[in-house]
Amino acid sequence: MSVKRLPLLLFFGALAGGCSSLYPSTDTAQENPLDSEQVTLATGDEGLKESVETGEAADAVRDEPLDNAMAPELKAAAREAREKLDNPQPNAVKNAANEQPGQADIWVRLRAGFELDHEVDNKRVRDQLNWYAKHPDYINRVVERGSRYLHYIVEETEKRGLPTEFALLPIVESAFDPFAYSHGRAAGLWQFIPSTGKYFGLTQSWWHDERRDVIAATDAALTYLDRLANRFGGDYTLALAAYNSGGGTVSSAMRRNRKSNKPEDFWSLQLPQETRHYVPKLIALAKIFDDPEAYGIELPSLPDEPYFDVVDTGGQLDLAQAAELAGVDIDEIYLLNPSYNRWATSPEGPHRLLVPHKNAETFRLALAEIPPGKRVSWRNYVVKSGDSLNTISRKFSTTPAVLQQVNSLDGDLIRIGQRLMIPSASKNSDAYVLSASKRLERKQAQKRDGNKLRYTVRRGDTFWDIAREHRVSVRQVAAWNGMAPGDALIPGKELVIWSKTAQPTLASASSTRSKAMVRKVGYRVRKGDSLALIANRFSVNVRDIASWNDLNTSRYLQPGQSLVLYVDIRNSP
Repeated sequence: MSVKRLPLLLFFGALAGGCSSLYPSTDTAQENPLDSEQVTLATGDEGLKESVETGEAADAVRDEPLDNAMAPELKAAAREAREKLDNPQPNAVKNAANEQPGQADIWVRLRAGFELDHEVDNKRVRDQLNWYAKHPDYINRVVERGSRYLHYIVEETEKRGLPTEFALLPIVESAFDPFAYSHGRAAGLWQFIPSTGKYFGLTQSWWHDERRDVIAATDAALTYLDRLANRFGGDYTLALAAYNSGGGTVSSAMRRNRKSNKPEDFWSLQLPQETRHYVPKLIALAKIFDDPEAYGIELPSLPDEPYFDVVDTGGQLDLAQAAELAGVDIDEIYLLNPSYNRWATSPEGPHRLLVPHKNAETFRLALAEIPPGKRVSWRNYVVKSGDSLNTISRKFSTTPAVLQQVNSLDGDLIRIGQRLMIPSASKNSDAYVLSASKRLERKQAQKRDGNKLRYTVRRGDTFWDIAREHRVSVRQVAAWNGMAPGDALIPGKELVIWSKTAQPTLASASSTRSKAMVRKVGYRVRKGDSLALIANRFSVNVRDIASWNDLNTSRYLQPGQSLVLYVDIRNSP
């Protein structure tokens, strides 16, 4: 997630200005991330560590390694898909090793490129190292997840002359979950937030989110790290810190130390807590992978060979059809191409597909036999009264722009009786179990505590309003619906809410909401502040403050720390 660190904003200034938000947009593509001050919290790492530590689903970890390559809510879908596999052993790491006995191991290549100081004696590193050493299952699980991507990332890291420790960074960022999405709107292996993704050219559309694209996101992440390393004079620990908290944050910390005649190395800087542990995590992991036997860990064998090939498709392609042509399960196509949200590749491109190396030539030959016009299925639709491009595109899971393009329409106008060609999925929607809509469907179907209800977003709704009405947190509402609190709520969107109210009544709640005068404000923590004091001062709940800012209520606030508050100004000082 990303937490924007902002200049001091006075609450009474907000009242005087009548602003609904005192924060600049976090989605501006023009902001240079090298100068930003935003902390990116790793998402997949802590969740996976918690599941390993508590022993949840331990049998599944041993017996169903393919499940661990995706978000937890998709495990049932993966189990169903595995039944269709011809190969009785779904473990990608073991299969690859068995196919090439005696082949060089990727770990040898990884270690050869290590450049960070593994001998640093620091309690933060020791603490992380102790945890990893006590939980070898965690290492096995992230290797299982990363087996599809590691060879490519190591190779790209070497091409840039960067330390190969950087190839392990997706463990810290996402635990190698290609579908990882944080409540701070960060997505993919490298956890790009929207604004940073746009800055590095990662496009986001209804069809495709390049923040999850293995090729594009890896290129963007390594380019970003390389620029940060150059900015900080080749100091890779400072570059890593800046990747997590923004170059501006690190530069400010260095200036403070310089003024106080203190060292300016990473270990001496006062940085956000997440960043203080971010670099030690990577160094501890590198130490484990450098000498696993010293810590009682046996790394799964992973051959030093490409797992996938990049195949030019020449245009849009149905993913179910692609799986059949390649002779693999459709889940494998989605795991290698997690950027595709729907049933097909994007009509605007990129026109390429990642396919397992051993199946790539079969796929190329089979694809060449299919004319471009038959690589997606088509429906012949006659326009009826009341139809519009919007309603038709929603009905057939496409977009108005696609309908305009394939039917050579100059604008939005269509007439009754007009015939339209509509691209459509070749299989039933259940076949595309890892598409965005099916992932959301399974997430919303999960059983939670409370009264389940479906809520249709109305104009003017906010996460905070909806959460308050149902006595749940903003973060919960967002998570239940595969969203982040910063995502836009579009009127008409259907949400699942597990309400804590005895008898949820949305109509009466909405009338109460209309009377509220809620403003989003920024607050800078002062000496002596606590969550309770701030909550009392602005008549809000401690739990809500913690949810809005992703805080651990057992930890102390730091003077100068920036908080987001949603305040009803009628009840505030």
